[in-house]
Amino acid sequence: MNDYIILAGGCFWGVEELFRKYSGVISTEVGYTGGQSLNPTYNDVKTGITGHAEAIKVTYDKSQVQLNQLLHYFFKLHDPTTLNRQGNDQGTQYRSAIFIRNNEQKEIAKQVIADVEKLGRFKKTITTSLENEAPFYTAEDFHQKYLEKNPNGYTCHYIRD
Repeated sequence: MNDYIILAGGCFWGVEELFRKYSGVISTEVGYTGGQSLNPTYNDVKTGITGHAEAIKVTYDKSQVQLNQLLHYFFKLHDPTTLNRQGNDQGTQYRSAIFIRNNEQKEIAKQVIADVEKLGRFKKTITTSLENEAPFYTAEDFHQKYLEKNPNGYTCHYIRD
């Protein structure tokens, strides 16, 4: 049975590239969510005025991978302690967020955040927000699988120990 989660961890190019290769992930799609305007475009979102985050919709096979595993991975591939920033990208559109759709996802996300805090992997407190799922607007084709199409493209994402 397939399920999905929507995550934001900075520029969506790098987040998608790493999740795309994760075992049990069926598909990835980059887009915009969590903002006020309807049908935002990259040119709108990059200004930071729409309130949307660059995000990724991760569809996964629940018989191969569980949500808590995906969320632990999410916390390894970006810095969740830098409020509204990843690498050189700064603004609310680059925030760290988990867009939850039900109580089960919320409880799992809260538990994973607590687990990651206990691990002491980060020197600062996790700032990842838990936000209710909002409309997800698919990003322009140019952005889909960007780093697969442009292997030397910009990314600030990598797997942390």
